[in-house]
Amino acid sequence: MWQQRVRVRPFIKPMQSPPSVSPGIQRRHTLPASEVRPLNTQDATSVFEIEREAFISVSGDCPLHLDEVRHFLTLCPEFSMGWFEEGRLVAFIIGSLWDKDRLSAEALTLHKPRGSTVHIHVLAVHRTFRQQGKGPILMWRYLQYLRCLPSVRRAVLMCEDVLIPFYQKSGFKVLGRCAITVANLTFTEMWYPISGHAYMRRNSEAIRFPQQPLSLPLAKTEENDDV
Repeated sequence: MWQQRVRVRPFIKPMQSPPSVSPGIQRRHTLPASEVRPLNTQDATSVFEIEREAFISVSGDCPLHLDEVRHFLTLCPEFSMGWFEEGRLVAFIIGSLWDKDRLSAEALTLHKPRGSTVHIHVLAVHRTFRQQGKGPILMWRYLQYLRCLPSVRRAVLMCEDVLIPFYQKSGFKVLGRCAITVANLTFTEMWYPISGHAYMRRNSEAIRFPQQPLSLPLAKTEENDDV
């Protein structure tokens, strides 16, 4: 991770009197047990480490390289979502806006601010947190969040055929063969309709990005599915 430079304050903080209780029973300041928030460029290295382990061992390449991760987290962090456990990134989604009916090679690197389609570039879960249902939970929460954005009409992604059942369980439908190929890999394009905007905007407080514990139920058939 990049190290932040700490700005020295131009004054000396007054010394405080020692606490009246013994150190052993002082209240400890701990990170939230579980939180979901948008990612930023400081999360890029952690994102890429998870992505590299998840994809290179399987396909030999990553959907997004480190500079591309930083690129999208700079341009459109509002279309990303990270799940943190005690401050540690355990799962994430990175997306951007697209303005055409189908994906093309340009969609891999461009963000179209006036587009109404969210292109989901990557969903990945840290290896030690797989088979716990975190992938489906995070995707569910992400899709509900998109319903709060009035300009978004659908979400699209491309995946290898083996992952089609996984995304179908999240509500995605097969759109057809994707025009994009990477080396010798081919992909299927899938889409998800984003509807119910008026209702979701009225009831959006629970699914925005507050840093609060995450407890979302899954159907029994999806509990152990993950990417």
